[in-house]
Amino acid sequence: MIQLSRAEIEHLVTVDEGAVAAVRDAYVAITDGRGNVPPVGHIAFPATNGDCHIKYGHIAGDPIFAVKIAAGFYDNPAKGLPSSTGIILAISAETGEVRAILNDEGYLTDLRTGIGGAVATLALARADAGNVLIVGTGIQARYQSRALAALAGRPLSFRIWGRSPEKTAAIVAELAQDGLDAAPAADLEAACRAADIIVTTTPSTEPLVRSDWVRPGTHITAMGADGPGKQELETALVARADIRASDMKTQSLGHGEFSHACSAGLIGRDDCIELGAVLAGTTAGRRSAEDITIADLTGVATQDIAMARTVLERATATQHGRS
Repeated sequence: MIQLSRAEIEHLVTVDEGAVAAVRDAYVAITDGRGNVPPVGHIAFPATNGDCHIKYGHIAGDPIFAVKIAAGFYDNPAKGLPSSTGIILAISAETGEVRAILNDEGYLTDLRTGIGGAVATLALARADAGNVLIVGTGIQARYQSRALAALAGRPLSFRIWGRSPEKTAAIVAELAQDGLDAAPAADLEAACRAADIIVTTTPSTEPLVRSDWVRPGTHITAMGADGPGKQELETALVARADIRASDMKTQSLGHGEFSHACSAGLIGRDDCIELGAVLAGTTAGRRSAEDITIADLTGVATQDIAMARTVLERATATQHGRS
């Protein structure tokens, strides 16, 4: 059995070609029938502003299946601790033996979420979209910005909005140090009106982005609503969108950003598409430069499986290379 620490995993996988291909295929596996993904387990800790997700599943043909525990405690930064952590078990799909314990402390979740958001954004945004607004100042604000910049293949301008000016200034400084064009956004409404792409990365339980702030042609990738009770987009905005793409319909309509409009009777299952079908070329994504497109990403276990498989393949190859 292989046991890997976060530091060891970080050496094996980052925003690289193989990881991006694995995440793209994980989306497609949801739509082409290869993904066996049971419902997500949720545990809420309202007294400590935290939650935990348990995700597990298998991709047909893969030698392993994965079980992931991912926790987010959003007051942790004030205590000098990261807001997210977790662990992944990789288990043989042939014998049931535990193949690996990946003590990644949430790194693989953060990485695949960052890559997954960038893949979704680039699949649905206009080809000339260059002005990016990141809503939030936490870990995913950083991963989304860096992954999108790495994969876009064109210059992007990032504006960061957060409730805390100090946290906003900190992430802007980090991104600028990475060579990104980054600046703070003082007013959320004005920033939304000027953006070509909006990426929301908060654990908000009430809408932050209003429908009348969003102009035609804008793409929105909503990352935060990954559990019951969370919401970052005004329900009217979701209903107004021309294209609504989810990583997995049942999750998005059950507890994701789209669930609020669905519960209100404003949209139905047939009013949403799955991102995997767009990536596979079996369903059209953006149809015109004027479309408002929204990607609702609740996080799917196939991504965790794909990342665990990638890490194990590379760890095995590294071990063989040393023998």
